[in-house]
Amino acid sequence: MIMLILSVDSSASPASVCLFENGKILSEYYINVGLTHSQTLVAMIESMLKITGKSIDDVDLYAVNNGPGSFTGVRIGVSAVKGMAYAQNKPCVAVSTLRSMAQNLFAQDAVICACMDARRHQVYNALFHVCGDKVEQIAEDRAIAIDELKEQLSLINQQVILVGDGSELVYNSCMELNNVCLAPENHRFQNASSVAMIAAEKAKAGDTLPAAALMPSYLRLSQAERERLEKQKG
Repeated sequence: MIMLILSVDSSASPASVCLFENGKILSEYYINVGLTHSQTLVAMIESMLKITGKSIDDVDLYAVNNGPGSFTGVRIGVSAVKGMAYAQNKPCVAVSTLRSMAQNLFAQDAVICACMDARRHQVYNALFHVCGDKVEQIAEDRAIAIDELKEQLSLINQQVILVGDGSELVYNSCMELNNVCLAPENHRFQNASSVAMIAAEKAKAGDTLPAAALMPSYLRLSQAERERLEKQKG
């Protein structure tokens, strides 16, 4: 069965979209120029479909990094996928942004430490053991203080590879740990092709959902919500 997947990532400063068909990347469009994702995503998708000779009607499955990450970026990506999938009555796959980062390094034999800058001396983080084409999550998606994460990494008796836009923050605090290193720049950040690869596996396992059920996963309250709750307490 031929399956065409359209995947989206807008969970941090870069944005990317991908068309993935039966294990093959037909096209991937990545941009990191500071424009808002609401300005770029639709134009990127339209351009990608046109140049590959595909139409939106050809898409069988939609996938998106649904968080954690930038609250605005995650919301834009999820909303875009929800709208396209709902209009076409097509299924969706939600992918953890942190899990998609680990996919970039699936040929390694190491612990992958996915880190996204969460401000307030914290990162959104998860840990994965990667060996060949097997990826096992060994610490769940969470928001964690950098000092606490450093302590956990110091106990790992294996190479630890840092990925994500928070990786340099963590690395700068862990430079004395001999087992910790930064991933190469071209493998360090999440991208839509990794989202598509994970979505293909999840779809085979029947792990899809309707557009109406697709939701962001933020891991913690936004600053506005935290401030509102503080005012209510006062």
